[in-house]
Amino acid sequence: MNILLLSMPDSFEHMPPVAIRMPNGALTSLAGNVDGHHRVAVADLILRHREVRQTIVKLMREIAPEVIGLSIMTFQRRTAERIIGLMRALKPGLKIVVGGYDPSLAFEAYEKMDVDFIVRGEGEVPFRELLRALESGGSFTKISGLSYREEERWIHNPIGPVHKLEDGEIRLPKRDARVLSGYTLLGRQVDVVETSRGCTYDCSFCSIIEMRGRNFHTYSFERVIEDIRDAQEHGARTIFLVDDNIMLNVKRFEGLCRAIIDAGLNKIDYFVQAMTSSIANHGETLAPLMRQAGFRYVFLGIENILESDLQFLHASAKNTAKDNGKNIGNATLRAIDWIHRNKMLVVGGLIVGSPDDTRESIEKNLEFAKRYVDWPYIQHPTPYPRTPMTEQFRQRGLIANERLEEYDGTTAVVRTEHVSSDEIEYARWKAERWMKVRHVPAVFRHDPWFVATHAGKMMAHTFRGSTLRNFLGLEDEHKAFERYKAIRRQEREYV
Repeated sequence: MNILLLSMPDSFEHMPPVAIRMPNGALTSLAGNVDGHHRVAVADLILRHREVRQTIVKLMREIAPEVIGLSIMTFQRRTAERIIGLMRALKPGLKIVVGGYDPSLAFEAYEKMDVDFIVRGEGEVPFRELLRALESGGSFTKISGLSYREEERWIHNPIGPVHKLEDGEIRLPKRDARVLSGYTLLGRQVDVVETSRGCTYDCSFCSIIEMRGRNFHTYSFERVIEDIRDAQEHGARTIFLVDDNIMLNVKRFEGLCRAIIDAGLNKIDYFVQAMTSSIANHGETLAPLMRQAGFRYVFLGIENILESDLQFLHASAKNTAKDNGKNIGNATLRAIDWIHRNKMLVVGGLIVGSPDDTRESIEKNLEFAKRYVDWPYIQHPTPYPRTPMTEQFRQRGLIANERLEEYDGTTAVVRTEHVSSDEIEYARWKAERWMKVRHVPAVFRHDPWFVATHAGKMMAHTFRGSTLRNFLGLEDEHKAFERYKAIRRQEREYV
């Protein structure tokens, strides 16, 4: 069969397509795990985010798909529904399958859409079995995690246990299936690699544990090295390790760093997500090893510098520093120090706008980011489907915005007991723009040609909504913020 797999064009504010166009690793993993006689095409629509309709029409004509698969996050749901409508109009007999975090956790919403199947949870094996059933005319009843229509009702098969990964059942991704090009991270071709799945913490904002439970499973180093080498052979000069929590097992991560070095793959730039406690408590040996392995950016899950907010986020444990087995407070500063000492850069992941936040507590976190992080990745609490946070915000009547297309993490859709959602977002927006500008020299030293050719576009994106009058102090910056929000709403119209 001809199969077309699509990721949505909707982008995060912190990952503007002018500078960052990241591939969807789930789609190439699906492509690598179907039976070999199928013809599979993968299209990340972020690469054509302003030409979505034309691109889909072209792909439908060239690939003539019989099955379409869409990977969807919550803020992409509206776009996905429009794309589904477009594809139905072009080819009414298509079989349409949806999967990813949003269909897994909010499958009821997709029952109302014109789709044939919903894959809940991990997709590689259920999708392969679904294709076999479609080819043979077989039954869907034993395909774990599959939802399907039967006459006028939906059947939801139970989700099976998560894959332990060590058994080799999940094969390598198939990057040759990609039919669009242009993946980039600050001027360098980027790819994604997964070395483990899962997390054992219970952060209240997290969709991962709601989707797969609290567990942690790993691939062998041999498989990971083979995956990195394949990405490199496909042109990648930067690799984002997309693991849910790669540093749950610090010894394993140290072993992975050594494996990368031994394989001669440490000339690649690596980007990784990390817990502050892991870096803080093991930084003396871990940080130099990371640098030697080629790690350049470390996304640090700071979450918040105030203990009261960490407790709401259920993130205290993973942000605690220890000395001789004793808790000695927040691990953030120690982790940042180890990263900077070893010439790596901190992407500061903070969350502002928890229920009891005041203007002062929000400003404390923003001031911390200005002082200590190299690149801000500051978000607002977002009530994603079935997370504990969602229930708490709803019980307290703090959800201010039900427009799911704005649930992108940088649009404040909840208020606090003391501060409106607009005020929260304005404070982040105002502070964050200048933090991004401050990082430009570091990017220039690493990739001067990219900055020389893209600086104008990057500045225009960062300061969209602002005018010369704002910079001269002749107009209230709230006016620029309102223009920015209007632009952002317009940007979300992809189809």
